[in-house]
Amino acid sequence: MIVVVPVDPPREGVVLSSLVDRTVLTEAEARELYEASVVDVLRTAASSGGDLLVNYRDEDALPDSISADPKAEVRELATAALGALEDVRFERQVGSTRAARVGNTVTHLLEQEGADSVGVLEPTAPLVARTEIDGAAMSLRRHDVVLGASSGGRTYFTGFSEPIDFTDADAVPELATLAERADEDGLDVGFAPTVPTIATESGLCATIAGGRARAVTERSAGATTTAVAEDLGLRVGEGESIERE
Repeated sequence: MIVVVPVDPPREGVVLSSLVDRTVLTEAEARELYEASVVDVLRTAASSGGDLLVNYRDEDALPDSISADPKAEVRELATAALGALEDVRFERQVGSTRAARVGNTVTHLLEQEGADSVGVLEPTAPLVARTEIDGAAMSLRRHDVVLGASSGGRTYFTGFSEPIDFTDADAVPELATLAERADEDGLDVGFAPTVPTIATESGLCATIAGGRARAVTERSAGATTTAVAEDLGLRVGEGESIERE
């Protein structure tokens, strides 16, 4: 399986902006959390049995006011996560929306490059483990589509051995929508274990709690993100809200 991780350049105002609008996080803190999450996800993806492809947004898909080189920024972040990048493939995203860019990538890899299966792994799911990625790859031998549920009814993982129609899908597609589209195309759907993402406040709460629990049991998943959350003094408050210690 080719494991595609779609990564935005880690810039303030570009990444995790909804958290800045709805929580105590500043833009700089949101950027720190995003960078940490990408590091955790890339390390896990690289350790899996799949082939890692980092799918980056380029200048055409970013605000006009930003002039830095997004590919260089993403490569720098990947280097911080993995060190050597000889076994990592970097490809520019193509499409006017995020859903279109993901759909174009999946379709190209399956139909033009002849990949057996493609899994799209969100960079905001730092608690994902190697066993979940490899398990999804095994499931794709039995199912045409494998979906991993995440926070708020969205997905952290979408795997395909056959492409589906991403037209008008959300930026991070809803689980039910993808399942319905696959079913309409006569495709068999399987499911991966649920993993939260830090893209929503409730998901960040679940990630912080899960990361701390894993630290107690000396499990490595999400270690970088957990450490950054600790440094920022973030904790889970009442009603799945983020507070400062």
